[in-house]
Amino acid sequence: MAPPLECYVLRGHDPTNRPECAGGTRDLLPVDWIEIGGVRVTTPLRTAADLACKLPRRQAVAAGDALMRGHDFTSVDLVDLLERRYRRRRGVRQARELAPIMTPAAESQAESWVRTVMRDHGLPPPVLQHWVAVDGVPTYRLDLAYPHAKVAVEHNGEEFHSSSADREADRIRLEWLRAHGWTVIVLTKDEFTPEAIDRWIREIRTALGLR
Repeated sequence: MAPPLECYVLRGHDPTNRPECAGGTRDLLPVDWIEIGGVRVTTPLRTAADLACKLPRRQAVAAGDALMRGHDFTSVDLVDLLERRYRRRRGVRQARELAPIMTPAAESQAESWVRTVMRDHGLPPPVLQHWVAVDGVPTYRLDLAYPHAKVAVEHNGEEFHSSSADREADRIRLEWLRAHGWTVIVLTKDEFTPEAIDRWIREIRTALGLR
């Protein structure tokens, strides 16, 4: 099955009216595009702004995080672009809300999704990629953590947590952390149903002592 296709044209041109292709118009300046292999494409910053308006919340944050991780711009740059040029654009309210929390520190789409869900449920922002020292040596890195409360949220994706060696390393790591006072909430790709989200959000709230 072919993926959904969207086609946008510069203002002053007629957008497509094909039923199988959604489309519209966009205002682009020369600063908004770069050329790769002879093809003009929007810059990472411009792409992040458009996706922040267009995509659902979790996907929008994940896209912004990934673009910041791979390219040289910050959430401050994104907020500035939205304020200067996206007034009254459809989706700009969501984009302005989410842009300040986008960060290159998120290392996967799943981490971005977890962080967005936590924010949407009113939890305080966690520290990303927090190192826990063993005998003074940084040894265990936590995806999302509240160091003051010794609470961690880990997402175990299949890519790095499916082999027997991976599972054994995860077991040793988890046992050490819990033995040293950490509450570790482990999530997988199946934890984004409404019921699952309600459960692990409650677990985080309880661990943090929040009502």
